Amino acid sequence: MSGLAAGLTGFAVLLALMAIRIPIGVAMLGVGLGGYAMYTGSGPLLAFLKTSTYYQFSTYSLSVIPLFILMGEFATQAGMSRALYRTAAAFLGHRKGGLAMASIGGSAAFGAICGSSLATAATMGQVALPEMKRYNYSGALATGSLAAGGTLGILIPPSVILILYALMAEQSIAKMFVAALVPGILAALGYMAAIAVFVARHPEDGPAGPRATWRERLFALRETWSIIVIFLLVIVGMYRGWFTPTEAAAVGAFGAGVLAVFHGGMRLPGILKCIRGTATTSAMIFLILLGAEMFNAFLAQTRTPFLLADTIIGSGLSPMLVLLAILLLYLVLGCVMDSMSMLLLTIPIFYPIIAGLDFGMPREETLIWFGILAVVVVEVGLITPPVGMNVFVINAMARDVPMIESFRGVLPFLISDVIRIIALIAFPAITLGLVHLLE
Repeated sequence: MSGLAAGLTGFAVLLALMAIRIPIGVAMLGVGLGGYAMYTGSGPLLAFLKTSTYYQFSTYSLSVIPLFILMGEFATQAGMSRALYRTAAAFLGHRKGGLAMASIGGSAAFGAICGSSLATAATMGQVALPEMKRYNYSGALATGSLAAGGTLGILIPPSVILILYALMAEQSIAKMFVAALVPGILAALGYMAAIAVFVARHPEDGPAGPRATWRERLFALRETWSIIVIFLLVIVGMYRGWFTPTEAAAVGAFGAGVLAVFHGGMRLPGILKCIRGTATTSAMIFLILLGAEMFNAFLAQTRTPFLLADTIIGSGLSPMLVLLAILLLYLVLGCVMDSMSMLLLTIPIFYPIIAGLDFGMPREETLIWFGILAVVVVEVGLITPPVGMNVFVINAMARDVPMIESFRGVLPFLISDVIRIIALIAFPAITLGLVHLLE
């Protein structure tokens, strides 16, 4: 069997294992071990394993992941989601669809601290769903806006997905974070515009609430200053060279922990809960990383990524057509896979392809631009039928809303996402402009 055939067969077996609900980390590890042994023999496999596992997890840069996860756990315990939602509702709640817009704004701000889409969706759902139900919002608008708002946690930095992409593509974490800022803000504004169009056509779905006084708005805003300080300290500190990404994550986790203790009333049981949650999530991510390392080592032995890259580059297809095909594949995979698994599985294959194509930009800028595009498309997969993990999370919290209604509610946001993806492809400066400005 040729190397390319062996690699594609391993990929097919991996998808089959995932289809029968084998955890992605275990599936990649099993296929990687079996494929490596069949292709090179057991001796080279054991020689690879005795060093690879140690070097995989002794990498200093990986320590940034549990620290940012801990920061998100503390942010949840500190009640930051409630403060952010109250602030957004104070400024937007008097408009039609205003509470749904406040959910988007609160999710964007909380995602900047939390960095996890599912956690952002679940946390904001607990805060916002009762309020929207109290003001008779339709189930479609309430669950759709919260599911879509949760996806902002994967894009607005700090984001675990952006960190993983930066590590795999050997790019600067700080530059990836800065490059994601403008697309993340555009996502939030686009979602708010989608809500405005939705309630203009269906005003009964998003009734206006009472108008808050300026005193109430300023009081709500005062509760969020500490959150803004933490976010700016982490992002600006990384880019200005005050901290390494790991140090910035530690500073953010410490700041969020202090807020959780002094403002959120967190005590020892809460601290232990945050540590357990961090350990569980980190262990899950690290198992996936180990499986991805083993599967990628098998692919490297078969030279599948490089053979595919040479084939595509030599095919004469335009770089933009290749990019569109890759993004379309991400949309399809997003219907059946979670975002982290999708990126870890595909980046080793697509990375050499994109790096070898000429988009009229330096290689580093091309990889940063592609990384943001990939994360944005993966983000769309979180609300795309038939899986749409964020939709399932929110729908489970709104038990009186049929699943079909929740998926109907995310359609306006999917349209907004398509428009945004087209703009990011057509105008790379949207992604790279801030990176250039801060250099």
